[in-house]
Amino acid sequence: MPSHRVTLLTLAILGGAISAHPAGAAAPAATEATVEADAATPRTVDRAAYEAIVGKAIVFAQQAQAEDGTYSSRYGSGVTSLMTTALLRHGRTPQDPVIAKALAALEKNVQPDGGVYQTGTNYRNYETCLAIMCFSEARKALPEGDDRYDKLLAGAEAFVKNLQWDADEGHGPESMNYGGAGYGRHGRPDLSNTGFFIEALKSLGRGEDDPNLQAALAFVSRAQNLETEANTTPFAALVEDGGFYYTPAAGGQSQAGQTANGGLRSYGSMTYVGLKSMLYAGVGPDDPRVKAAYDWARQNYTIEQNPGMGSSGYFYYLHTFAKALDAIGEDTVVDAGGVSHAWRAELVERLTALQADDGSWVNEDKRWLESDPNLVVGYCLLALSYCQP
Repeated sequence: MPSHRVTLLTLAILGGAISAHPAGAAAPAATEATVEADAATPRTVDRAAYEAIVGKAIVFAQQAQAEDGTYSSRYGSGVTSLMTTALLRHGRTPQDPVIAKALAALEKNVQPDGGVYQTGTNYRNYETCLAIMCFSEARKALPEGDDRYDKLLAGAEAFVKNLQWDADEGHGPESMNYGGAGYGRHGRPDLSNTGFFIEALKSLGRGEDDPNLQAALAFVSRAQNLETEANTTPFAALVEDGGFYYTPAAGGQSQAGQTANGGLRSYGSMTYVGLKSMLYAGVGPDDPRVKAAYDWARQNYTIEQNPGMGSSGYFYYLHTFAKALDAIGEDTVVDAGGVSHAWRAELVERLTALQADDGSWVNEDKRWLESDPNLVVGYCLLALSYCQP
């Protein structure tokens, strides 16, 4: 875990290096002295509270597993991969009976084309990327020299790279589809799927020299409300707040809707996906795209809702929030009012307050399947894995 300090990125942002703010709102000034005072004694995650919340969630996960090793298989294989990855990140190993059953169930979904998905699904990229992340996490826990998942992972990597929108689909670098990944019958690329694609490649150890990762970065850059050399879409200058939206492809779409001038509204979950994706693809913290995205996160800091979307996709938002802030290396986030937030401690406290007696979480807003406790527990355990004391 990074040391408790305010990075140069934070100080640069607070010093005015970034000017993007929510429409109609000016950012209150926060002096460097205020930041240093707030960061001098940051709150840390309470170990007992952390172990209690994680322990209850793991008990739920163990009891919720189906006899065949899956979780919520009616929705495809994605929930099983998500939950299993989360358990592995909390110290479980492939030898654990729950993990072993889940991995065996996922292996049954390996297809002749190398993908790991349920037959008949429309979510081949999504399911395979989550499976890559799961088996990559499992491989870390294997004894040295145990290569049991190498062939599976090589086939899955080739499969998702083949799905990526590029010249093979008739979309070169000038296309709004280029570099993206998607799902559904149309396969239209979007930032959520592209984010999972980038994270899957990162879990395999791919870096900024990987051409598929760089093509994906081109798509990510075009989904940002920021004019740069990497983003000359017609939407870039219409909002210009540094946040991210769902997709620039097929005429563009934001789940948060449009602005009066036809711009695509930025929102929380996609902005954190965009931020972590750029970092995972090797973009540095001094890059204008990263600075602008982090400034949007600072301006709109909250763990009470998905900014711009309210309760919709709330737990998906929290898990992208944790991944992105961990990736950027910030222990504290100074919001638009100059208040310093120890985000890990706040996230643990928030999830503790929302956790049900049986160890689960569920969103009363049913959008994007967040009424399914298995999916949401997977999200929450993943988020908590970035908050370990």
